[in-house]
Amino acid sequence: MAGLMSGFGHYTHAVVRGIPASLAKEALRSCQAEVDLAEARREHEEYVEVLGTRLGLEVVELPADESLPDCVFVEDAAVVCGDTALITRPGAESRRRETETMKSALKELNLNIVEMTDEKATLDGGDVLFTGREFFVGLSKRTNQRGAEILADAFKDYAVSTVPVLEGLHLKSFCSMGGPGLIVIGSSEPAQKALKIMQQMSDHRYDKLTVPDDLAANCIYMNLPNKGHVLLHPTAEQYPESAKVFEKLKDYMLIPVCNMQKVKVDGALTCCSVLINKKANI
Repeated sequence: MAGLMSGFGHYTHAVVRGIPASLAKEALRSCQAEVDLAEARREHEEYVEVLGTRLGLEVVELPADESLPDCVFVEDAAVVCGDTALITRPGAESRRRETETMKSALKELNLNIVEMTDEKATLDGGDVLFTGREFFVGLSKRTNQRGAEILADAFKDYAVSTVPVLEGLHLKSFCSMGGPGLIVIGSSEPAQKALKIMQQMSDHRYDKLTVPDDLAANCIYMNLPNKGHVLLHPTAEQYPESAKVFEKLKDYMLIPVCNMQKVKVDGALTCCSVLINKKANI
């Protein structure tokens, strides 16, 4: 098992996608806050710049599609682990065509493509938490049991457990990985209940880092050459109390990333990229 963990958080590539103007008015959302499109694009540019310029990942930028208002949230269209990419079947019908461009991009990166074609299955990548040891899949408004079964079939090396998501859009709306064996979790009762279920289902012991705000628990952890442990997390401006908790991670490069506009359409930090660790071609 140590072998499986040794590469956890290692990434070489990130796939991202532009923000269409249609995001502001037509993207799916659970609240009706007004989105400042120019500001959303500025935030996204900064996010992409962190991945590429600051962290040195090779960034594949896909064009925005005006007919797909949610297309910037690429995480939902694919789950990548090792050299296998599962092309999902998003739970919202309006988002299903997002997978076409993602599939082409991942083919270009020479990943083994597995497609979810069962019309009874739904799966959003935002419901998939990979810990380096196993998968937890949230059963939510967007992801069902059949989707979780197909994911388990695609990644046979890993155990897959399902977790009910009773509040929030996705499993990762209130949790993410903060490092090898470390789950960042929101402090609400539904988030803590979900964590309890994950701990009960797992053969592994996970440490937890609890943050006061559920949405602040969505972070991006990486372990990169010459950088070590890196955590992209929401800014203190958004979540001042949660930002103080991240400061406890002493050996980390902590990078606050503003997400004030995309959060209005239920977008979190992990939503906006698909991270890939490509082995060098020998």
